[in-house]
Amino acid sequence: MSGEGSVTGRSAVSRRRRVLGVLIVVLVIALAWVLIKFLAGDPWRIDGQLVHNPPFRWKLANDQSLPHIWQVFGTMTRPIQPGGPALASLLFDFSVYTARGAALGFALGAGFGLSLGILLAHVRVLERALVPYVVMSQTVPIIAIAPVIVIGLQAGWFSVAIVASYLTFFPVTIGTLRGLRSADPRAIELMRSLAAGRREVLWKLRLPASAPYLFTAFKISATAAVVGAIVGELPAGVRDGLGGALLSFNQYYTIAPERLWAALIFSAGLGIVAFMLVVAAERLFLRGYRQTEELT
Repeated sequence: MSGEGSVTGRSAVSRRRRVLGVLIVVLVIALAWVLIKFLAGDPWRIDGQLVHNPPFRWKLANDQSLPHIWQVFGTMTRPIQPGGPALASLLFDFSVYTARGAALGFALGAGFGLSLGILLAHVRVLERALVPYVVMSQTVPIIAIAPVIVIGLQAGWFSVAIVASYLTFFPVTIGTLRGLRSADPRAIELMRSLAAGRREVLWKLRLPASAPYLFTAFKISATAAVVGAIVGELPAGVRDGLGGALLSFNQYYTIAPERLWAALIFSAGLGIVAFMLVVAAERLFLRGYRQTEELT
């Protein structure tokens, strides 16, 4: 009991440190943003009055390329059109729409990748024949293949999910293949000596042993699904997601660059949320696995 208590205490401390680390990184990025603008941005003006003239000039730090951080967060509180919702509320709705396509794409891609990985792990001939093509599929730029999928299927937001699944299946396939091969050969031989079939070995030994590899692949795939959903929304002409928002704000970047930056922040936030959901699931499902590993 004392050993389990100490493990739980260390886990709580570790979680607090990770949260503190994330907050420190966000703070450092914000301070670096302000410092760059202070040293090499355009002159700072309030109500037309010059309040600070930076000593240097850097094109990437001017107000068009890099607006002030308070301008970005300030524009989130204002509506795009008179009487409309605030930009933050609009971007939140867009994020929910994109999350739907990303979630379905993640489920489809992860399911296909898991099935393909299991098949390749059990049939060596197929592994040698198909793995090069699986790898080659990821060398095709997603921005090039997305219009083919979207226009070919003509299935609206479901096409977006298919594009997201295209980026999702590869990490899961490789993670499954690597994880299934990580099981202790002695344990496999023991189960076979007890007349266990392939299905029993798979469910009772190989899949549990591959869990850490699978969740690592799921973390990569979750963020990739968000990217795939955003990219898939562009050729689909979806205006209710983050892809449509990014495209629209990019067209008006010269007059309102802070809106595009706000959309980028929400896009990054959606990817972080997807990653953290997989982390939470990993801690839930592998809690006993990790405690046993640490106690030994």
